[in-house]
Amino acid sequence: MIAFKRLDHVQICIPVGNESEARKFYTEVIGLQEIPKPKELIKNGGLWFKISDIQLHIGTEDVLNNSKRHPAFEVSNLDTARQHLEKNGIKIKEEIQIPGQNRFKFFDPFGNRIELLQKM
Repeated sequence: MIAFKRLDHVQICIPVGNESEARKFYTEVIGLQEIPKPKELIKNGGLWFKISDIQLHIGTEDVLNNSKRHPAFEVSNLDTARQHLEKNGIKIKEEIQIPGQNRFKFFDPFGNRIELLQKM
């Protein structure tokens, strides 16, 4: 059996060469803290961000597909988060609600789906 400890990181992707736009979205709109990538990986492009005790890795790819892959982040202020995103022109998409939590999704400028949830 595998003894999992915690989620370490989630990776999503953006088109090659769009790091500046991603940096602006993830730092200025979402409010994440960018962290340095290991020097060995800088040549691959992309960005890394810190979210609480996990990391969001944004890689670059020539071809992106529209999949269900996404990070889901638990927040303590879902309504405030929704208002902030809408104020910044980010369209909210409702998710099917499940017992014990409220949630919604939105998309970054590159089509990556991101879910925010608040447990009740």
